[in-house]
Amino acid sequence: MKKPASVRAGKTRARLVIRDKEGHRLASAPVLDLAPVRFRIRKILVPVDFSGPSQKALLYARPFAEQFGASLTLIHVMEPIFYPADFGYVPLAPQEAEEQRLVELQRRLKQLGAELGATVSVHTVVRVGRAWKEIVDAAKAQRTDLIIVATHGYTGLQHALLGSVAEKVVRHAPCPALVVRTEEHDFL
Repeated sequence: MKKPASVRAGKTRARLVIRDKEGHRLASAPVLDLAPVRFRIRKILVPVDFSGPSQKALLYARPFAEQFGASLTLIHVMEPIFYPADFGYVPLAPQEAEEQRLVELQRRLKQLGAELGATVSVHTVVRVGRAWKEIVDAAKAQRTDLIIVATHGYTGLQHALLGSVAEKVVRHAPCPALVVRTEEHDFL
């Protein structure tokens, strides 16, 4: 006769252990491996602006991708530089300068993707336009399951002047969004 199954909590993960009536272990398995997966997260989009808060969002994105077997897409949006005609000064080659900037941003984003390691499939995208709009459009186009976005936590005048990309992404996103704040409690 088999003894009932018991759940033991180890240092890292709880395990289900099945023993016979003499106490010999017949089988064991991590409980998480036995539980049915309720979420189907296949694609995670992570906006990156190379700031400290976006680095923290990457700290959340990697374990999520590993746990669900999802791919990560790192996106950076380069907002175009507008040169007002009123000042009478226009750089000699504004198109060339923006292309060089775009190439440099692509290089930095690919390097950041490579640093995430080989355990996660990482894609990189650089777009030009309004940040929140391009992030939402990319999430729709790629049929993203989750967006993990960082917020700088601006309040008052800074928020009024700079706006909040994270707030607009959450408001218009076609999928759930996890907002990572720099000064809040971490669950990692």
